Amino acid sequence: MAEIVKLEVVTPEKYVVSEDTQIIMAPGSLGEFGVLRGHTPFLTSLKIGRLHYKDAGGKERELFVSGGFAEALPDRVTVLAEAAERRSEIDIDRAKAALERAQKRLEQEKAENVNYERARAAMYRALERIKLAEASV
Repeated sequence: MAEIVKLEVVTPEKYVVSEDTQIIMAPGSLGEFGVLRGHTPFLTSLKIGRLHYKDAGGKERELFVSGGFAEALPDRVTVLAEAAERRSEIDIDRAKAALERAQKRLEQEKAENVNYERARAAMYRALERIKLAEASV
């Protein structure tokens, strides 16, 4: 049996995941990283993307995470995310509507009240949520 690493994913609103895992893969700001039991401790910021892991039984699980930080210790990974949701919790219609809104904001040429950086981030979040929700496991 694979050695166990505890995974906890927390947002300001709730605990999203607290379970034993075999391996954890997450979207670090410098690239995707993986953690197995006994990993060297580190702390990193996260970018928007897919966090996936194998639970204690070997089943692949996926989450959407939107920024935050991850701390890896030899026996545990703690993720403090701005937002996170399980694949099954993603509202695809809401994500598509958010994508459309962001694209419309980005199409507005030289509009005074459009924050382009914020619109690009919203578009990227929506795209990642849609990609994860529509992916087949």
